[in-house]
Amino acid sequence: MGRPNLIERLRSELLVGDGAMTTYLYQQGVSIGECTEELVLSDPKLVAGVHQAYYEAGARVIETHTYGANRERLTRYGLEGKVTRLNREAVRLARESVGDDAYILGSIGSICAGRVPAYDEEEYRDMYEEQATALLHAGVDGILLETFLDVKEMLLAVEVIRPLTNLPLLAQFSMLEVGRTRDAFSISTAFQLLAEQGVDGVGLNCRLGPMELLRGLEKTVVPEQLVITAFPNASRLGITDGELAYKSNPAYFEQTAELLVEQGVSLLGGCCGTTPEHIRLLAQSLKGRKPVPRRNPQNRETAQPVAVEITERVKPTVVEKVRHKRTIVCEFDTPKDLDISAFLHGASRLQQAGVDAITMADNSLATARMSNLALGAILKEKMGIEPLVHVACRDRNLLGQQSHLMGLHALGIDQILVITGDPTRMGDLPGASSIYDVTSFELIRMVKQLNEGISFAGRQLKQKARFVVGAAFNPHVRQLDAAVRRLEKKVEAGADFIMTQPVYDAQGIIDVHEATKHIPIPIFIGIMPLTGYRNALFLHNEVPGIKISPEVLKRMEQQPDKAAGRREGVAIAKELLEVALSRFNGIYLITPFSYWQMSEELIRFIHQYDSQHIALRA
Repeated sequence: MGRPNLIERLRSELLVGDGAMTTYLYQQGVSIGECTEELVLSDPKLVAGVHQAYYEAGARVIETHTYGANRERLTRYGLEGKVTRLNREAVRLARESVGDDAYILGSIGSICAGRVPAYDEEEYRDMYEEQATALLHAGVDGILLETFLDVKEMLLAVEVIRPLTNLPLLAQFSMLEVGRTRDAFSISTAFQLLAEQGVDGVGLNCRLGPMELLRGLEKTVVPEQLVITAFPNASRLGITDGELAYKSNPAYFEQTAELLVEQGVSLLGGCCGTTPEHIRLLAQSLKGRKPVPRRNPQNRETAQPVAVEITERVKPTVVEKVRHKRTIVCEFDTPKDLDISAFLHGASRLQQAGVDAITMADNSLATARMSNLALGAILKEKMGIEPLVHVACRDRNLLGQQSHLMGLHALGIDQILVITGDPTRMGDLPGASSIYDVTSFELIRMVKQLNEGISFAGRQLKQKARFVVGAAFNPHVRQLDAAVRRLEKKVEAGADFIMTQPVYDAQGIIDVHEATKHIPIPIFIGIMPLTGYRNALFLHNEVPGIKISPEVLKRMEQQPDKAAGRREGVAIAKELLEVALSRFNGIYLITPFSYWQMSEELIRFIHQYDSQHIALRA
């Protein structure tokens, strides 16, 4: 008779898994940022040495060095054509490096664990099938899905892989918040869903140390037919002596092992920051032990708790307004200096003229300006003006973005426009970093996640946000239909309304209307008066996303001075508005150079136009 199946073995005996591969290779001198999965081809002895070290330390479950050996990640290194070969060689190398009493698990990592959960499901299906097929054909004893943050992606991987094999399939989540997945499922619910999909074992790994994994298991209900695994990090990642490192204490790892075993864990290993010494002490302490029957907690977490929305909006949003009547949003940029008196005066005049909301850019053209959050709060609280603030992907990482949005929510500023943001190299601080953790599509989705009462990390918030989210549309492209398809994706991501770049010719307005009239959310057509010929030349030739017709350029060129240029700019804007007002209920006026007087005149023109047409219809 051959040796028992891994799951059968784990039901009767505690087994020790191996520890970290990549972080341990870094300790051996491998450069950070290198594709370490490729080392199974270029330096197999190095990888084999790690497998051997863990086996000699007492590990009897060895993972292949294939965590990131999927097509998406390998493409970054020009290795996308070697998916099958890398996975096959990794299995062979692991098998030949250890004794016959060791089980070899094919490691498959989450593809989007380090990114925002937005992906093409069919593409991910293909990648999981490609990697799993290579591992299975190479002869693994089972598949380990590890470091998944989202239930959705894990279920997708299981759905693809389970039909391919009857070998053990183990699934491990990595927690950002103890007890929950990033997409806000309790670990209890996640494990139950996996049990229904036919996995053989579930567990936790990575990101957190032993004690936090213990806390996660203590509050989790595990279906009794499943074996339980735990592969904690050595600790949380932190800065030690100026370098990123894991606080590594093998003796502590050994001390906490008993607590994890008491939670019913039958396969215990290590993840990032652990070494053969961690595994050696772990193996010594667990030698000859049998699994402890799992005792689930009494206070079961099942479905996702519903967040409670505490406050209600008193005034209608621009989206609610524009569905029933003409609605004007006017952009008025915050100042570049510390004096806000002129800004507040201009905002007051725009309010008196009848604007529905004042929108403020987020350091437009990558030029440093006063915070639109701060001035939005002043407009709202002190002047009763509805603010609509832009939120650029460029200036904040995900941590900063969530904090910023939570601050907006606390201030009652719930109307936002999500934009990508111009790169910093074109602004007044070209040495600053452009962050771009996410695209505008992804940020729209994540804001809508806050509206469900779920943080970016998947934590349940005590209140639902109520953001009304706008998206930008640039019609100044060679193929308008391609731009519209991109716009449709923003609508799918959850955008509530659209604001366009300024349009400077009548036919352009008509084209935008015809191309977007099927879009199910309101569109605010952009109109920005020119201030002179030089301004027109600059916008046309130097500002991305803006085109000005030859006819308009010629009219502006004929103006003798600045005052005449501004008058002609307003006249052209009025002509464009006459075309736009019969087609769009939403008007987005963009104030140039803080010349609020120009926007004020256009706001009054719009109201006059509407009054006249109402009178004519009457």
